[in-house]
Amino acid sequence: MTDQLPNLDTSLTTGTLVDADVHKPRILLLYGSTRERSFSRLLVEEAARLLEHFGAETRIFNPSGLPLPDDAPVDHPKVQELLELMQWSEGQVWCSPERHGAMSAVFKAQIDWVPLALGAVRPTQGKTLAVMQICGGSQSFNVVNQLRVLGRWMRMFTIPNQSSVPKAYLEFDQHNRMQPSALYDRVVDVMEELVRFTLLLRERPDLVDRYSERKESAEALTQRVNQRSI
Repeated sequence: MTDQLPNLDTSLTTGTLVDADVHKPRILLLYGSTRERSFSRLLVEEAARLLEHFGAETRIFNPSGLPLPDDAPVDHPKVQELLELMQWSEGQVWCSPERHGAMSAVFKAQIDWVPLALGAVRPTQGKTLAVMQICGGSQSFNVVNQLRVLGRWMRMFTIPNQSSVPKAYLEFDQHNRMQPSALYDRVVDVMEELVRFTLLLRERPDLVDRYSERKESAEALTQRVNQRSI
């Protein structure tokens, strides 16, 4: 793996953060552009390499072919792929380009397909989240701020660190690899932090065990019992 990370000074990292007796953190990465040379995809691919170096298992969802929300049945293959990955993951990385001062429609459409609950399963609640954005011009934090709001709405733990890459067309070489810079180092920081928080929080489902939801479940159970007794 280290030969895939030419910009990383491995003498300053501990390598894997995951003990051998536990399963690797499962991290889903989403990006917000279907362009052939999508810089949000390239940044996500760099992030995935780093996550695997730190001991995580990664999967990247390709949004190409995903229909608009409510414009296709939920059993559409791309929708099902996304929902299955949402449930599989223990942490996520969201990366969107900035379009007109906001996250892209391509990115938002992915989240809009995800309900707060799938049957009895809440697909994002209690999972960790790292946010990143790509800028075509000067550095902005509009998108990462919006992604934080969106992550909170999806009941996720968004980690403190984040990445915003200005003038992205200057940051990737002809081989589509991110060049060495302080911006790359920040991506390393974010991914290392995400793995640490995911390991810490995935063993604590009680942190998001809510009274209102327990009450709702108890009432639903009582209602089913009463219906069977009629």
